[in-house]
Amino acid sequence: MGSSLNIAIVGGGAAGFFAAISAKEHHPNAQVTIYEKSNKVLAKVKVSGGGRCNVTHACFDNKELSKFYPRGTNQLRKAFEQFNAQSTIDWFKKRGVALETLSDNCIFPKSNSSQTIIDCFEFEAKRLGVRVQQQTPINDIRFEKGRFVLKSLEQEIFADRVIYTTGGQPKVDSLRWVEGFGHTLVSPVPSLFTFNMPSEPIRSLMGIVVEKTTVRIEQTKLEASGPLLITHWGMSGPAILKLSAFGARILADKSYDFAVLVNWLHTKKEDVVRQELERVKETNADKKISNYNPFGLSSRLWEYLIEKSAIVSDARWKEVNGKIFNKLVNTLLNDRYEVKGKTTFKEEFVTAGGIALDGVDFKTMESRHQPGLFFAGEVLDVDGVTGGFNFQAAWTTGWIAGKVPSRASGTVMK
Repeated sequence: MGSSLNIAIVGGGAAGFFAAISAKEHHPNAQVTIYEKSNKVLAKVKVSGGGRCNVTHACFDNKELSKFYPRGTNQLRKAFEQFNAQSTIDWFKKRGVALETLSDNCIFPKSNSSQTIIDCFEFEAKRLGVRVQQQTPINDIRFEKGRFVLKSLEQEIFADRVIYTTGGQPKVDSLRWVEGFGHTLVSPVPSLFTFNMPSEPIRSLMGIVVEKTTVRIEQTKLEASGPLLITHWGMSGPAILKLSAFGARILADKSYDFAVLVNWLHTKKEDVVRQELERVKETNADKKISNYNPFGLSSRLWEYLIEKSAIVSDARWKEVNGKIFNKLVNTLLNDRYEVKGKTTFKEEFVTAGGIALDGVDFKTMESRHQPGLFFAGEVLDVDGVTGGFNFQAAWTTGWIAGKVPSRASGTVMK
C-alpha cells in the first residue's frame, strides 16, 4: 500500500485502538487517524472489571469460545480462526504486558490495573504514528467521488477507508447513516444487567454468594448456571448476568417484569434431593433443622430458606413431613422471586443490537454493501457474557478490520 492510503477510525475505544494499531502494523505507510467524540479515549477499558480490565477468557477452543456470545456466535467462530484468546495473550506478551489467569478462567493484567492496558495501547499507537483527534464527533458518513466524506461539526474529513467502532449505542439515531449504505439496524436493548427485586425479603441477605446455582426465567426456556450473588437490590453474579445476556430481548419485551426460579442446589433433581433429605431425617432425627444444613449453604441462607418453607426455627428433622417436606424440596429446587426492573452491571454498559450481522463479512469485517467501510466491536449486533468475552470480540474484529484492505483494491493481506 502506498502512502496515499488514508484510514479513518471512528471511535477511540477498545475496538478502535486495536483496529488502528492493526491497520498501522499491516499498512505502515498509511495515515491512520482515530476520531473520538469525547475528550477521553479508552474510557470503557478504564472502568472495566472494576478498574482491572478482564482482557479475555482462557477458552482456547474457538467453537466453545463462540458459545459465550448470545448474538454473533456463528460469525465469531469464523473470526476466531484469525484472532482468538491465545492470539490476545500472545499480542500482549509481545508488548511486555504480563497477564494472569484466575480460577474462574478470567484473564487480567498482572498489575491488576486497567491503566496497564491503556498505557500499552497509547504507547503502541504513538510508536506506530497513529493520530488521535479527540472532541471530534462524526455525525455523518458519505461516499462521494471514490472517497469517504466524514462530517464533524463544521468540517469535512476525507478518507479512503473507514473503520467504524463507536461501541454499543443506547439508541440507533447516531447510526442512521449506515442505512444509506444498505445496512439494517437492530434496535438496541440492554444486556448484562442485574435483577431488581424490591419486594423480596431475600435482599436482607446481601453479600451472600452461592457458588453453584441454576436459575431459570419462568415461562421461558432461558436457563443459566453459575455463582449467584444476593445484593441489596436483588440478585447478581455470573448466573444472573448470563441470563440477562441470553434473554436480553425477551426480558426487554417483558419490560423487566418477570419471575425467576432458583435451584440453590445447582443441577440436583427432585428425586435425588428427596432421597438425601430422607437420609438426613433418619440419621439426624433429633437435631434442629436450623442447626443442621446438609447441602453446604451458608447458615443465613439456610435459615431463610427453611423459614420460607414454613418450618419453625426450633423444629427437629423428624418433624419435617408431608406438606412441609414437599415445601422444603420445592424451595431448594424452584425458589421463586419476582423481578421488577434491572440495574446496570457495575459501570459496564453492554447492548444487544446495532448493525445487523448479515451485512458484514466477518472474514474481513468489511461492509457487504460498501467496499472500504469496515465495522468492529460492539457497534455490531454482537455481545458476550461477562468474563472478558466482549473485549475479546473487540480485539478480534478490530484486528481483522485493520488487517485487510478494501476488496475494491483487489488484494488481501496474508
